[in-house]
This record gives sequence, structure tokens and C-alpha cells, in this order.
Amino acid sequence: MLESLRQIVQEVNAAANLRETLDIMVGRIKSIMKVDACSVYLSVNAQREHLLMATAGLNPASVLQVRIPVTQGLIGLVREKAEPINLEDAQQHPQYRFIAETDEAQYHAFLGVPIIHQRKCLGVLVIRQRQCRLFEEDEVSFLVTLAAQLAGTIMHAASNGSHPELFNASQQIDGFFINGLAGSPGIALGTVKVIYPPFDLEAIPDRDITDTEAEIQRFIGAVNATQDEMETLSLKIAPSLPVADRALFDAYLLILKSDTLIGETISRINEGQWAPAALRDTIYFHARRFKSMADHYFKERAGDLEDLGRRILKHLQSDSEVSEDFPERTVLVTENVSAALLAEVPPMNLAGVVSAEGSGSSHVAILARAMGVPAVMGISDLPVSRMDGQTIVVDGYVGRVYISPSDAMIREFSRLAREEEEMAAGIEALNDLPAVTLDNVHIPLYANTGLLSDITPSLSVGAEGIGLYRTEFPFLIRDRFPGEEEQRNIYRQVLQTFSPKPVVLRTLDIGGDKRLPYFPIEDANPFLGWRGIRVTLDHPEIFLTQLRAMMRAGAGLDNLHILLPMVSNLSEVDEALKLIDKTHDELKQQDETITRPRVGVMIEVPSAVYMADNIARRVDFLSVGTNDLTQYLLAVDRNNSRVASLYDALDPAVLRALVHVLDAAHTYGKPVSVCGEMAGDPAASLLLIGMGIDSLSMSANSLPRIKWVIQSFSRTECVHILRHALRMEDARTIRSYLYSMLEQAELGGLVRAGK
Repeated sequence: MLESLRQIVQEVNAAANLRETLDIMVGRIKSIMKVDACSVYLSVNAQREHLLMATAGLNPASVLQVRIPVTQGLIGLVREKAEPINLEDAQQHPQYRFIAETDEAQYHAFLGVPIIHQRKCLGVLVIRQRQCRLFEEDEVSFLVTLAAQLAGTIMHAASNGSHPELFNASQQIDGFFINGLAGSPGIALGTVKVIYPPFDLEAIPDRDITDTEAEIQRFIGAVNATQDEMETLSLKIAPSLPVADRALFDAYLLILKSDTLIGETISRINEGQWAPAALRDTIYFHARRFKSMADHYFKERAGDLEDLGRRILKHLQSDSEVSEDFPERTVLVTENVSAALLAEVPPMNLAGVVSAEGSGSSHVAILARAMGVPAVMGISDLPVSRMDGQTIVVDGYVGRVYISPSDAMIREFSRLAREEEEMAAGIEALNDLPAVTLDNVHIPLYANTGLLSDITPSLSVGAEGIGLYRTEFPFLIRDRFPGEEEQRNIYRQVLQTFSPKPVVLRTLDIGGDKRLPYFPIEDANPFLGWRGIRVTLDHPEIFLTQLRAMMRAGAGLDNLHILLPMVSNLSEVDEALKLIDKTHDELKQQDETITRPRVGVMIEVPSAVYMADNIARRVDFLSVGTNDLTQYLLAVDRNNSRVASLYDALDPAVLRALVHVLDAAHTYGKPVSVCGEMAGDPAASLLLIGMGIDSLSMSANSLPRIKWVIQSFSRTECVHILRHALRMEDARTIRSYLYSMLEQAELGGLVRAGK
């Protein structure tokens, strides 16, 4: 059964659209399970009905015609119970509903299993038998396994917009939307530009062309270049291969010269598709045929064909005549947005970001917030390849994208966007004012940064210093470790520009999802592996060089603070402090203007939370990195879109941990800052003020918004808000309550679209 399961999943994943997906599925299941009928019913019209979408065995004329209210029939019963229903004779069941159009009177045995994707029932998968019998346990298990495996594939195929009535109330009066995760607040209306990784057939988007002849010539040129490449490879490797294995290269060359590959691809180009997508469709069409064959040898030829397709694609993508052009208001859409991809779009053209992977706390979402660009993350069902050139609305507040919005929707979102611009202009007036509460409590607001180019924007919005300078960026953009003098020059610019305001330089924090190409770290579980202070203490030559550069950069300025990341035990603190003291003593003998910097520890892991009092006794300040702390406390990978909805810094467990850290540090008179993304969340800031936080550090773009919150509440009010929130038992309730507090203070525009 396992091999059958793999075969079905492979074929279905390669299908071009929802209809083909479902037709393949029901046909293969009927054949493999040797049943008389297999059908799929999917939820439609905001899940009020089940629609017969595909069948092998029932009357084919009833497909897309039969609709069953979700509360009726055996299909409704499967959905209600969210578990398999196995009946010897379905017609004897009190909830059975006879549907004449399907010609189902001949069938008695019934097995229905729910198709569930991320806790939502998408529909029901059913097999039928003419004879009366109960299906065996292994048959039930196989169908349940299939439904679970195929749920994501079905959702992905359905979300291309061709069936907007499907799933999760996706059809609104004014358009089709898909829910994701809020990445960066704001509203963006623009044109989709799909960015895809090189040489990846699966990632190629659909794209219309106007000059078919030029596109055909591009394709033929790429095929000819691939032929030359294969002939060269064949000659190069021939002496070391048996004759039989050399035949594979001959087969490649035959395929490259075949009318099938060239003719079918050119035909697709003539239909208006650009060459890469036409090639993709041709390769996958024939690869699916190979994969469906029983013979193992022919199955493997599918991989050879796909490899050949990638080689042709490489030459197509290296064509120097093809260049990326970005619309005036570009919404960047991709499977997985990286910082490098963001950098490819001219800043004046970038209106929004949509990523199929990631979460609101992933580094790209953080970067989008720093840039002030609305972003939606983690839309795993995004039909990326079919979106290029479409008009789209990105709502970064709620994590939703509207595909091909109606004119009425465009007018409404344009109005909301204008209101946002007006609000932003009003907030700018606060830049030169201090962040002081209504009862005159000053809460310093610092900027998070890692780039010299961020310094001027940070100063312009009134940052009172740098609360977190990520020193790893100079390491990430080089092909070697930067030297001491290189580092000193960078740090000196930052320290000098902000002097006498404090600047917190975090020591090298690599590992996890930040890797150096010249210093590979191979970890089975990188976020729990060799990262942060663990790396630098294991390599004191790297750590000491950085410490020397930092202290030399701060000579005569006295505004340097050093922050130690990913500390999980006291021995790491003690060892790091010894190295800091050693470096200071050595440098002091050479230059009397060098002073010992203030040293702090990042509280990012649960062990540090519970040792916060002992840590506070040893250092000058604590800084809470709420991004990782939330991830580790809740055991949620913040970059995994499947579980990212469980990640919320307002979870009661996180709030109680923060209260504990503040109480522990304040017992010893040590200040505490929050430098994670929670600091830039207007709702969360109410709680942090109530906890007695000493300072907040965030992206420059978030700073004016948080200043507005601070100036609109008293600390006394925030203490009452905190006490009330701590009595609540889940993050959703807490967030709703905090939003209501902001609305009452006429600050609702900070957490939703419009003023």
C-alpha cells in the first residue's frame, strides 16, 4: 500500500489544476483499492454546501451539478464527526439521502473520510461498493492516510482562483482572498511580480508574451545550447563509462532533437505562454506519464527528463536579453522571500511582500517592517506560478491577500491607504518630542539596526540611541571573517554618530537561520544547536578580535554597551566576562581613553528567564529578545508556516516570563530593555509599559507609532491593563482586549487599516 500511496501522491502533485488533481485521484483510488466508485465532495459557498467535484463510478454528468447542504446526508455526517464513517449498507442509515442524478442506487457499502487541512474540513473522500460489506481496517487506514496526504495538494490546486467559491468563505461579495499570517502592518495595492529561484522548473510562474517569434527563438537557442553542453559532457565522460551507460547521453540528445519536446513547447508558446512556463508544462506532462508506469526503470526516466528540463531552463534564464522590470507599485510574491530578493526590487517600486513560507516573526517579516512595507507571510496555498501580473491587495494587519479585486474593493482599499498616509504624516510630528507617558514617565525608545544606512533614518525619527546593533551583517556579506580594523571602522561610525547616546553592539550571533558561507555550521536542529555565544566561546580567536574592535571603536566616547546573545547558563556569562575584562585590561595599557563597556545579556531562552536574578547580579543590564524567547517558550518554530499561528508573543506564558525577568532584574537595580519585535507592537507596548520596562528598542519605522502610544496612556493605566490581561488565558483574548483599549484611545489605526 505504501508504494501505491507514493504513486498517487506523485501523480496528484504533478497535476496542472484542481480538476485534473481530483480526476487523477478518484481514478487511481478506484483502481488501486478495487472498489466500484470513488468520489470527492468539496465545501463550497462559505461551506454551506458540498459539491460533487469528481467521480469514478458515479454518473459523470452529475459532477459539478450535485450539491448537498453540509448538514445533510452521509457526507454531512462525515464532516460533522470529522472521522471516517464505514457502513455495510448506506441505504439503511437514517441519515442517508438518495440522489437520483448520481445513479448511486446500485451501491451499498460506503466509506467516507474527511479531507482536513489545518483544522478545516475541505470536503469528503468517498468509496462505494455494490455489495453489502464493511471495509477492512487496512482499507479505512489507507483512505484516511490518502486524504491527509492530499489535503494540502487539493487546497493548493483550488486556491488558484478558478474556483473562488471553495473553502473558508473565500468568496466575498467583492473578491477572492486567501488568509495567511500578518507579517508587516499596512495596506498595499499593486501588481504582482513573481520572483523565483534559478533553474527551478516548479517555481516558474505563468507569464503572457506579445512577441511569440522572439520567444520561440529564445527557446530554440536554449535547446541548442543544451545540446552542445550534453555533447561536451558525453565526450568528457565517455572514457570512464561502459557503453551501456553512455547510451543515456545519446538518449538525452535524442530527446533534445525530438519533435515531442520542441514541437509541444513551441505550440504552448504560440498559445501565448512564455518559454520557461511552456517548457515546464511540456516536461511535467511527460514526466507524469513516466511516473505512472509500473516499471521501475521507466519511473526513473522521469527524473532524467526533469533534469534535462532544468538544463534548458538554465540557458533560458541566463539569456542576457531578458531582464526583470518592476511595475510602479510592485507586490513581490515568491515561495520564500529572502533579503536578497527584497534587494532586487528598487525601493521606490516596492509596495508589498507576499511569501508562501515564513511567519510574522521570520527575519524577512522583520526586514519588511523595518522598511515600512506591508507583508503577508505563510500562505502555503498560494498559487504563486499563476499570479504574475495580477492586481492584488495586501492587508498586512490581518494577514490576507485579495487576488484580482473588484473595482469597488480597489476604491475602498485605496481610500484606506490614503488614510494611512495621512496618519503617518501626522505621527511624524512626534519625532522631536520625548516618549513620556501622561503621568510623566520617560521610556527611552531605541532603534534596532545592523546597517550603516539605517543610522540616519533612526536619528530622524527621534531614536534615543541604538538598542540592538546586529554585528553579524558585516560577517554575512563577506567571503571571509572581517578583520579587526574593518570591524572597528564600522563600529566607530555607529558609536560616533550617536554619541553621547548609548549604542548596544550585540556580539556575533550566527547559527540558526543565519549562516556564513565560509564557516559552515551543520546542525540537525539549528535553532537548538551551535549558535550565538556558543559559537564565539568555542572560537575565542573570533570573539576576542570582535571585542578588541568594539572597545577600540568606543575609545573616548563612553557610549559602548556590549550585549551577549543566546546565553543559556551562568558559566557562559562568567567565561564571556573574563574575556571582556582580559581584552579591556590589555587595551587599557595601550590607550588610556578606552573604558570598560557596560555589558548585558540577552534573555532569549527559558533557562535564562529562571536564572535572571543570578545573571542580573553579574552584568549591567538585561535585554529581552522576545522573538526567540517566544519561540522557545512555546516550542514553535517561528519560520514554519504550519505552526506559526501558534506563535504569539502575547501568550500568557510569555507575559508571565517577562514579568519574572523584570522583577528579578529590578531587585538588583538593573535596567531591562525589550529588543524583540514585541517592542514595536502597539498593543504589546501597553503591557510592557505596565510591567515597568526601562526602555524599548525596535525598527525605526515602528518607533513613531510606539511613541504615540506612550504619549496617549499613563503608566498607571497600563498597570491596570496589564493586571486585567494577566487574568486572561489565551493570546487571542488578550490581543482583542488590547485592541479595544487602543480603539478607545482613538489609536485603532495603529493595528488596522485606515485611521
